[in-house]
Amino acid sequence: MKLLLFRSLWTNGFDLDTALDDCKTGRFDGIEGPVPSDSQEREIFSAKLSDAGVPFIAEICTAGGYVPKRIATVEQHLEDFRRKLEVSLECVPLFLTSLAGCDAWPLARSVEFFGRAMDFAAASGVAVGFETHRSRSTFNPWTTRDLLTELPALRLTCDYSHWCCVCERLIDTEPDVLALCAGRAQHVHARVGYDQGPQVPHPAAPEYLAALEAHERWWKMIWLAHARAGREFTTMTPEFGPDGYLQAAPFSQKPVADLDEINRWMADRMRATFAAAELDSNLT
Repeated sequence: MKLLLFRSLWTNGFDLDTALDDCKTGRFDGIEGPVPSDSQEREIFSAKLSDAGVPFIAEICTAGGYVPKRIATVEQHLEDFRRKLEVSLECVPLFLTSLAGCDAWPLARSVEFFGRAMDFAAASGVAVGFETHRSRSTFNPWTTRDLLTELPALRLTCDYSHWCCVCERLIDTEPDVLALCAGRAQHVHARVGYDQGPQVPHPAAPEYLAALEAHERWWKMIWLAHARAGREFTTMTPEFGPDGYLQAAPFSQKPVADLDEINRWMADRMRATFAAAELDSNLT
């Protein structure tokens, strides 16, 4: 089984040209991000992806941006999902990642939404991984477990960094949930969280080694699940980002690290880790 690494547009200011340059170096294999809402911009975006010949993962957020509008109804989330799914297909994605639903919903409402959203996706012929994300229905391990139990066809984009922040601890305490998620994982967002936030200042820093190694254990569970399922490849996106995720010095707001360097370091680390895994069928 092969590893495909994707460059996140969110992490670099949505600069497709620079992201494609990163693919040319061989560090990344493809691009992940939202398609432009303007039809002409979307046509140019699609043409650049096609010319580069790299795979694309389309990103969809329902009822707002990365954080949903609190008062949005299930119908509004569904209409947003359906509309963005349709325009995303113009860019021929490998599959979709979706930040969907709302953390304030009761379980029954989330089950209704995800069930109907999966019907839309199935009718379109494209796979969707719903991201484990703060502010969304999948914001903690236990609600996500209940959703997966209710909806056997539900697939995830696993970003465990959010759960470390929400739970205020590393989630090795939840082996059964992690095993369930590994079996339902469509895709991985490879960002390292810790007990006080969704993003460590730098994953190479020795003071965050325990958090890095914990996330790698959880990602290897997904790798093994995919290998056992006979998949040809696993997809991962190093996703250290801006917008308050990257810590900054007070007053000056000088970033504590360089985002591009962090994501490239994470890509190199994942490439080495899972290249070794390709040769080791007994990876644990």
